[in-house]
Amino acid sequence: MWMKLHLLPLADTLGLPFWRRPVFLLCLMAAAMPISFATWSALLNNFVIEAAGFTGVEIGWLHTVREIPGFLAIGVIAILLVMREQVLALVSLLLLGVATAITAWFPSFGGLLVITLLSSIGFHYFETVNQSLQLQWIEKKRAPQVIGWIVAVGSGASLLSYGLIVLTWKLFDLDYNTVFMAAGLVTIAIALYAILAFPQFEAPHPQNKKMVLRRRYWLYYLMQFMSGARRQIFVVFAAFMMVERYGLNVQALTALFMITFLASMFIAPVIGSWIARFGERRMLVAEYGGLTAVFVAYGCLYVFDWSWHVAAALYVLNHLFFSMAFAIKTYFQKIADPADIAPTAAVAFTINHIAAVFLPAGLGYLWVTSPKSVFVLAAGMAFISLLLSLLIPRNPEPGNETIIARGRKAKPLVA
Repeated sequence: MWMKLHLLPLADTLGLPFWRRPVFLLCLMAAAMPISFATWSALLNNFVIEAAGFTGVEIGWLHTVREIPGFLAIGVIAILLVMREQVLALVSLLLLGVATAITAWFPSFGGLLVITLLSSIGFHYFETVNQSLQLQWIEKKRAPQVIGWIVAVGSGASLLSYGLIVLTWKLFDLDYNTVFMAAGLVTIAIALYAILAFPQFEAPHPQNKKMVLRRRYWLYYLMQFMSGARRQIFVVFAAFMMVERYGLNVQALTALFMITFLASMFIAPVIGSWIARFGERRMLVAEYGGLTAVFVAYGCLYVFDWSWHVAAALYVLNHLFFSMAFAIKTYFQKIADPADIAPTAAVAFTINHIAAVFLPAGLGYLWVTSPKSVFVLAAGMAFISLLLSLLIPRNPEPGNETIIARGRKAKPLVA
């Protein structure tokens, strides 16, 4: 009854104060998620090495477990039969906050796998419906710019989390439990506020409540797969290398994350305007070309024994190129049937995580013998993504999804 009484069509939200509109809720959720996730990321590598004696093998398995909920994100479609997307997003944030808060209570391999699985369910299910809500609530013409600002808000929240860790870690002699707990509680508080302060928004296009696969989305699916495989190598091994190879402590590694997200906070809105001006094709070609070069340089760290300063610069560059990836979202928004957005977001998230389930564990064993080979593999994936991005037309739309499929009608494979 509560949700029925508070359903509000998007067309009626213009009369609301800005702090109760859909875009503000998207920004609020964009801030809540990285407060927990960024803190977890900043402390994880040092925590698992110091508290549980992790090597590349254990960290690979941990990230494999972390990606299982992403692979099962297609289950969101079933949950949406009984729960609205907005509600699911906020419940997922609550789960992420709770799991982050109690992370330090389980300083063992088995304990960390369990708590990581729980936090990952919250993170991945939130990200799945959050992407869907962005594409439903933001009009196509404004999407690149608005999503760029939302990315900047998330980067700002990450920057705040990292800054507080750097400033207070030694000053107040903090421990892992205190920081994990504080970050998780802030995310929980924001999620509870969002549940109470905002009405339930109703998008103009009802969403399909069953799995949908369409031939005309094939390039989007394939780019999602390559993006997930490539990103896993960066997420799992780039920061781990900074601790294992160069011995960076919590403050130094967090400072590196701060620089990364400070740059992203300023560049994301600019990237949004570039996508609107130059189109998804050109921006994705630039992203994948840059990532290919960066991953090759990562491999060279082990050949030429470059200093940690070079590795840190590559880390920042890598993250900046990754920040262009929301061009894949806006590409899909332009070619999609509006009713396909929610189910396709779930399908795409699962596709994005197919490689994520086995790559971290498998590459963990390769990492032990040849770290540079891991980065060479990532460079090859980035180059394949570059070739795929060349298939995007200059003006994508239904019937003009790729340069080799103009005018072809959409045919559902599964619906």
